[in-house]
Amino acid sequence: MSALKLTQIGNSVGVILPKELLSRLKLEKGDSVFVSETANGFTLSTYDPEFEQQMTEARRIMKNRRAVLHELAK
Repeated sequence: MSALKLTQIGNSVGVILPKELLSRLKLEKGDSVFVSETANGFTLSTYDPEFEQQMTEARRIMKNRRAVLHELAK
């Protein structure tokens, strides 16, 4: 565990992530991170459960409507 310092960025407050953490999370400037509240505090992650749910549904629809999507691609 490491401590992160809050810093003033314009009218907002931000957290500076060390280069090593960015590398381990495979993050770059402009990427999104997600915060989840857990029983032990908060978790910072590159995983978005809502997006994953949407992608699962999209994959199901694409599988069921494969012929329609193939015709639309022409």
